[in-house]
Amino acid sequence: MALFLLFVVFSLSCVKGVELKNSSLPSCDFPAIYNFGDSNSDTGGISAAFQPIPSPYGDGFFHKPSGRDSDGRVILDFIAEKLNLPYLSAYLNSLGTNYKHGANFATGGSTIRRQNETIFEYGISPFSLDIQIVQFNQFKTRTKLLYQEAKNSVERSKLPVPEEFSKALYTFDIGQNDLSVGFRKMNFDQIRVSMPDIVNQLASAVKNIYQQGGRSFWIHNTGPIGCLPVNQFYKHNLPVGYLDQYGCVNDHNVMAVEFNKQLKDRVVKMRTELPEAAITYVDVYAAKYGLISNTKNEVLWCSEHTPPTKL
Repeated sequence: MALFLLFVVFSLSCVKGVELKNSSLPSCDFPAIYNFGDSNSDTGGISAAFQPIPSPYGDGFFHKPSGRDSDGRVILDFIAEKLNLPYLSAYLNSLGTNYKHGANFATGGSTIRRQNETIFEYGISPFSLDIQIVQFNQFKTRTKLLYQEAKNSVERSKLPVPEEFSKALYTFDIGQNDLSVGFRKMNFDQIRVSMPDIVNQLASAVKNIYQQGGRSFWIHNTGPIGCLPVNQFYKHNLPVGYLDQYGCVNDHNVMAVEFNKQLKDRVVKMRTELPEAAITYVDVYAAKYGLISNTKNEVLWCSEHTPPTKL
């Protein structure tokens, strides 16, 4: 985790249209973040829409359930911290929300493409990326109207400033569940054939926001999905070569790498199509697989940098 968080902090030295290598760049100054994604960045959406995520989720940092599929913060929370912004309220959460500095449209189980199944079957959210974009469009229209109708600063205090939508950072962390669905329903050749449509739909979402004035985009690729423990829950007597040396499903990671290649190529193309946009492609796969393949050293680092517990 230490390596991944340093990666996020240094990358945010300032968002540009290329992969960043120089952390001496000036700090970013975004008034808001608008996030689209799945459980990797959900801060309460799926809990608000369906059954709340229970303890022990959230216990490690918030000391209570926080609507996150994590024992503490998700990477989006660290991005917000780095930008000196509050944690994002989920768009679907009706209680205790503040949208002054952005909103989170991500929900656990979301996909880029709509799926013909319910959340009660395999945990796939009905809020696919196209629906999240519809929600954002409605959010932008309604909050602008409410802001204009507000009678005083108190009424405006939890609403975004309309002029700041064009200055916000738009983040995307989605695509992992499209591959998960593919592993259940398709063979590998069929998954490969589906990939161009998946990345094109993500590109369409970016273009939608760009056409409304958005200019700064932060796009995560998908992580090493073959390393998720769930892949082995129902697997027994695995054949030789099914897992790599770190216990990850080889074929699943091969598909993730291919998806990421196509996504990166599409991002490069978008930089030409959207000349005023700053689009940062974030290699989450390399960061996470680096942690997994270097577990012993990471554990040692954490033990050396964790203060002793007071009894």
